[in-house]
Amino acid sequence: MSTSSADLAVLVADASIGIDTLWGGDVTCPSGTGRFVADCWFSDEPLPRAYRHPAAAVLRATGGVSAAKPELGAIDEYLAAVDLPATLRELRREAVALGSLRGRYLEGLATCLGVMWELALEQLGRGPEVPYERCVRASTGREPAPSRPEALRRRVVELLGDAGRRAADGPGLVEAVDRWRRERLVRRDDIPALAARTIAELDGLAAQHLAPHLPPALRRVPRANIRFLPIEDAWFSGSMNYLGRARRPDGEPEYEATYEINAALQISEPEFRQLVSHEVVPGHVTTFALLQNLHWRREVGFEASVLTMNTRAATLFEGIANNAILIAHGAAEVDQLPDRGLQLGVLLALLQDAAKSQASWMTWAERKPQGEVAAALRHDYLVSEERADKLSGAWGRHPLLGRMCLPAYQAGTDLVARLRARYPPERLLPVLYGAHGLVDVTTIEAALG
Repeated sequence: MSTSSADLAVLVADASIGIDTLWGGDVTCPSGTGRFVADCWFSDEPLPRAYRHPAAAVLRATGGVSAAKPELGAIDEYLAAVDLPATLRELRREAVALGSLRGRYLEGLATCLGVMWELALEQLGRGPEVPYERCVRASTGREPAPSRPEALRRRVVELLGDAGRRAADGPGLVEAVDRWRRERLVRRDDIPALAARTIAELDGLAAQHLAPHLPPALRRVPRANIRFLPIEDAWFSGSMNYLGRARRPDGEPEYEATYEINAALQISEPEFRQLVSHEVVPGHVTTFALLQNLHWRREVGFEASVLTMNTRAATLFEGIANNAILIAHGAAEVDQLPDRGLQLGVLLALLQDAAKSQASWMTWAERKPQGEVAAALRHDYLVSEERADKLSGAWGRHPLLGRMCLPAYQAGTDLVARLRARYPPERLLPVLYGAHGLVDVTTIEAALG
C-alpha cells in the first residue's frame, strides 16, 4: 500500500531538509548566506525532524560537510539519528509507485538528492569521487558539454558598433565591453530607486504578456513583493530569498521575498534590468509566488513548498528566469526587445550564464586550473573580473555547486527557449509556471502533451 499524502510530505521534507542540513544549510535563515540546498519553506507545516534534531543545529552553525574542517562527531550523530539513505530509498519507491507526472517529478528529486548525498560522502572521504557526468545528468537531464559563445559574442560586436564602440572579436572586445559597462555602471546608492522603477515597469509588462495566459486565480497573485538589500563581501553576485511566511488576516500568503545584491557587483543599467527580470518579475519571485498560491489552494503537492537547488526543478526555474525579459516583453528573440542597450545587456547576461556552464566544464571535465578558467571566462564570455574570479573559484571549484548548479543555467535557458519557439504562450506559460502541476526540465514536455 502506498503512503498517504501526509506521509509523502514527511518523506519530501526529511529528504530535502536532511540533505540541506548535511551541507550546512538553514532554510529558515532570511539571508542567502545561510541558505544552501533548500531554497524555501513557505508552508505552514512544522519543520521536520531532520531540521529539529540537536545535531542539526551544530551542522548549520559549522557548515556541515562544506566546512574546511567538518565537525565529524556532529555529522555522525546526525546521520545515526536521521537515516538519509533509507529516506531517499523510500522517497524513490513511493515516487515510482505514484506513477504520475507528480511521481516522475519526485523521482527526479530523489535522484538529485541522492547524488548530493554521494557528493557529501565524497567530501568526507567516505565514498568515491562522483563522476562529473552523473552530477550534470542528475540536475539538468542532459549530458555535460562545453559552451559555445561565438554567436552571442558576434552579436555583441555588432551592437557595440551600433553604439559607436567598434571592436573586433578578440582581446579588444573585452576592453570595449568593460568601457561600455563602466559608462552605464549602476552605483550602489542608485539601486533602490532603479530597482523600484524597473520592477514597476516589468510588472506592468507581465500584466500584459503573462497574466492573461494564466488561470484567473493566479492573475491576482502579487508577482513582485520584494525588497532589495545590499550585502558586503558575499561569495555570490546576488541572492533571491523567497520568504513566504507572512500572512494576511484571511490567512492568504503575502508572497514576500528579499534580494541581497553584492555591493561589489560590476553591472551596467541594461544588465541590471535583465537581472531584475531574472530575479523578480516575471522570473524567480513570480515563479515562487505562483507556486505558493497553488500550494495554498492545494492544487500542487507539498514538494512545491520546499523547492531545492541543484535539482531539475531548479534548472527549469533558471530557464524561466533567463527567458523572463522576453516573456515580459512578449518577444520571441533578443533582437525584438525595444532598445539596443537592453539587447546588449541581455546578451551579456546570457554570456555570463554560458560562462557558468563553461566554468563547470573546464574545472571538472578538463581539470583546468582556476587562473586558466578565469582567463577564458573574461576573454570568451566577456564577464567582469569580479564574475570571472567567483565563477572560476568559489562557485566553480565547489564540489557540489560546481558540478550540479553551474551547468543548470544554460541547460534551463536552452530548454525554455526551445519550448517558447515550439508552443504559443497561451499553451506554454500556464504549464511553465506550474498551473498544470509542478514540473521540471524532464517532465514539462509530458505536461504539454
